[in-house]
Amino acid sequence: MANAARLSYRVDAGLLAGCVVLSLIAVALKDEDREPIASALRRSIVAPLVGLQRGAERWRNAWVSSAQYQTTIDSLSLRGSNSQAMRSENEQLRKLIGLGSRLEWGFVPTEALHSTAPSEDLVTTLTLTAGSTAGIKRYSPVVAPEGIVGMIQTADPSMSIAILYTHPDFHASAMSADGGAFGIIYPHNAGLGRADAYMLELRGVNTKVTLKPGTVIYTAGLGGVFPRGITVGTVVQELKTSEVWTRTYLVRPAVTPYRITTVLVLNAQRVTQGTGNVWGGSAVNADSAARRVAAAGDSVAKQAALLEAQARAAVLDSVRRATIDSVRRSLGAFTPPQTDTSRVGRPPRDSLRPDTSRKRP
Repeated sequence: MANAARLSYRVDAGLLAGCVVLSLIAVALKDEDREPIASALRRSIVAPLVGLQRGAERWRNAWVSSAQYQTTIDSLSLRGSNSQAMRSENEQLRKLIGLGSRLEWGFVPTEALHSTAPSEDLVTTLTLTAGSTAGIKRYSPVVAPEGIVGMIQTADPSMSIAILYTHPDFHASAMSADGGAFGIIYPHNAGLGRADAYMLELRGVNTKVTLKPGTVIYTAGLGGVFPRGITVGTVVQELKTSEVWTRTYLVRPAVTPYRITTVLVLNAQRVTQGTGNVWGGSAVNADSAARRVAAAGDSVAKQAALLEAQARAAVLDSVRRATIDSVRRSLGAFTPPQTDTSRVGRPPRDSLRPDTSRKRP
C-alpha cells in the first residue's frame, strides 16, 4: 500500500511538472505557433471540458434570462394589483363622498385601520383615526355607504376603537322595510373559517310573521344608538331554534368588514334627527313621514277643536247674559244704564263760551 501511494504521488508530481513545462513553452511560443496547438488540443484532449464550458454558459444565460423574465412578470403583477386596489379604493371613496353628500351634516369621516389580517382571525374591531376631539363619542354609530358597520366602544382625543357587528357585544333593533317584522340583530355564532362567519341573526320576530329570502332589513331606531333606516342586510333563510313564540332568521350583512378602509361616524344630533332616505329605505322613511303627517293632522284637528270650543263658549256666554237680562226685566229688577259721572259738577260747555249777544257800547 505504501509503495502504491508513493507511485501515485510520483505520477501526479510528474504530470504537474509536465503541465508546468508545457504551459511555459506555450507562453513562450509566438501567436502564429500557439494557435494551431491550441486548436488541436480543443478538438482532442480538451474537447469534453470545452463542451462543459459551453453548456455552463448556456445554462447561465438561460438562468439570467429567466430571472429577468420573472422580474418583469412580478413587476407587471404588482402594478396590476396596485391598480386594482387603487380602483377599489377610489370606488369606495366615491361611494363615501356620495353618502356624505346625501347626509349633508352630522357625521365625521375617518380612516379605518384593521388590527388583524382577514385570513388570520375574524375581524371584530376597527381602529379609527379620529377621536373625541373631532366629536366622536362612545356608542356613536359607525356606517358605510352599504349600511351599518358597528359602534364606538372607546374614544380617545386622537383615535377611537369601534366594535363591528361581528363582535359578541353587538346588538341592535331591526325591522323589515314595511314595518311588519321587528327583532334584534346579533352576530351569528359560527366557527372561524366557515363561509357564514360574518353572518347575522335576526332574533325575536313574531311567529306570525314570515320573512322571505331577500327581504331587506333596516335598523328600527329603538334604543337610541342607531337611527331608523340604516341598511343591515338581507334575509337568507329561517333558522330552526327551540323558541316557540318567536322566529330567528339568518341575515347576510350589507357590509364586508375586512374590505372597509374609510367610514362615517354619526353624531348624537344626527341620530336624534334621523337619516331620512339615505340608504334607500323608502318604505321605512315613508312610515316616519306618515307619522309626521299624522302628528301634524292631529295638531290641526286639536287647533280646530279648540277654536270651536271657544266659539261655543262665546255663544253660551251671550245666551246666558241675554237670559239674565230677560229675567230681570220680567221681575222689574232691570237696572238702567248708568250715567256718565265724569261730567258731574262741571258747567256746561255753553256757559264757558263768551256771551256774544251783548253789543259793545
